[in-house]
Amino acid sequence: MESSIKNNPAHVGCTFSADRLTEVDRLMKQYPEGKHKSAILRILHMGQKDFGWLSVEVMDYVASLLNIQPIEVYEVATFYSMYHLKPVGKYVFEFCQTGPCCTRGAEKTIDYIKNKLNIEVGGTSADGLFTLKTVECLGACGYAPMMQVGDVFFEHLNEEKIDTLIENWRKEAASKN
Repeated sequence: MESSIKNNPAHVGCTFSADRLTEVDRLMKQYPEGKHKSAILRILHMGQKDFGWLSVEVMDYVASLLNIQPIEVYEVATFYSMYHLKPVGKYVFEFCQTGPCCTRGAEKTIDYIKNKLNIEVGGTSADGLFTLKTVECLGACGYAPMMQVGDVFFEHLNEEKIDTLIENWRKEAASKN
């Protein structure tokens, strides 16, 4: 089945594949006419997955697909910490920085990763594998310090656990090269 959504030529270099456009079309048909904006979160996730991060060009492209103003996409993308507004590493460490996690050692754990990977919060390691972000509550206060990487939570973190995770991810990345 061919998608009724077409790539906008103004977004050359930033276009979904035909299969992805069919998926966008199917998603938008789940909402009544004029309510396609409701699909914005899912389509932003698609854009981030396909392009690695949400550049202004990607966000403008999503706006054109939804037939909404670009500012409406920027508002959503900048509100949620799950969207990356600049290039990130293969593994994005998202650490909760709220009070309950900090009382359980999140700040110390973040400092350990900063030193180990020689990066600051918001930065990416020299090998391009790891990005460190701080976010608001991840809803796992009882398991702090914790971080989310992709869709997975890593809980009760300490230096040994972090070293093991980083080593495993480096091995995984090396095996795919």
